[in-house]
Amino acid sequence: MLTRRTLLASATLALPACTVISPRLSTASATCPPPVRAEANRVIRTVAGLRPYRPAGFVVRAEQLGTKRLVHNYGHGGAGITLSWGTSRLATNLGLPGHAGAVAVVGAGAVGLATARLAQEAGYPVTLYAKALPPETTSNIAGGQIVPASHFTEGMVTPEWRAQYRTAMDYSWRRFQIMVGDGYSIRWVPTWLPASAEHDDGDWMAAYNPALARFASGQHPFGDGAMIRFDTMYVETGRYLERMLADFRAAGGKVVVRDFDTPADLAALPDALIFNCTGLGSHELFGDAGLTPVRGQLAILLPQPEIDYAYAGREGYMFPRPDGIVLGGTFERGVWDATAQPADIADIIAGHARTAAGWRCPA
Repeated sequence: MLTRRTLLASATLALPACTVISPRLSTASATCPPPVRAEANRVIRTVAGLRPYRPAGFVVRAEQLGTKRLVHNYGHGGAGITLSWGTSRLATNLGLPGHAGAVAVVGAGAVGLATARLAQEAGYPVTLYAKALPPETTSNIAGGQIVPASHFTEGMVTPEWRAQYRTAMDYSWRRFQIMVGDGYSIRWVPTWLPASAEHDDGDWMAAYNPALARFASGQHPFGDGAMIRFDTMYVETGRYLERMLADFRAAGGKVVVRDFDTPADLAALPDALIFNCTGLGSHELFGDAGLTPVRGQLAILLPQPEIDYAYAGREGYMFPRPDGIVLGGTFERGVWDATAQPADIADIIAGHARTAAGWRCPA
């Protein structure tokens, strides 16, 4: 069985250290939710994205680049949306104190946009440099589940990195909560996972989901085996990134579409402080050999308004979004081709169809 890791007002808008809020579980999903109609004739689009995966975890650190200060913020694996606000806060806390003048942010995905917005909130003029803008970024392809999954390898990370990660996760969790609603297309959705996932990733669910519930076989509709159910947020990534870019521009941000071939190209920018949020691009730009692509393929089905839950299991994962039902399940390490493969898409649909065929309403 797959685990979640393999699946799945001040300078930084200071949010108070308070008890994390998790809403009540949906009573509709607590009984017998309807199954997804996983049928090939309901597919409205297929996509493939490359996760910027580092076994040693994301990079947030500062260094000198000639006369410039360079702050890295990349390598989030399958947790780019989830950790975007948190690692961007870590990055801006490294770079902004004591800095005077304009700021450059390189990369316009979820991480780059969050970094740019935090710098603007701190009062700095920001120029965003990117070779692609939404909707053409890798972040646009992300499923949008706010769960830290597939972003490091156990045994490859340091205690110092774990401390960074927990700090980042805490801030992201709080930041997304205050953005819930139609404006950023973020909403809470009850989510079902195999019970084994409860102990993935250092028991993060226990820390952020006090309403987590456990169900034995026969108490849930997902076939055999124990399951857990918890609440988390989901982002309709296209609308979210469009709104983030609009916010950036409305706050006076400048956008320059261009690519960078070498660190010397970055050093030639007029800004004394540069944030590197290039994701997988840091493999070539900064020679990070530890950064590797992990391809994830998705089939998007016609929306099913009655689907008010999400799940993951041996057949992959399903996220309901206003723009369609997201079906996924591939984790292809070392694949650089960001093209959806028809045979893999067919396997994804067939797997979710098996899940639906095995639906068992609790007695």
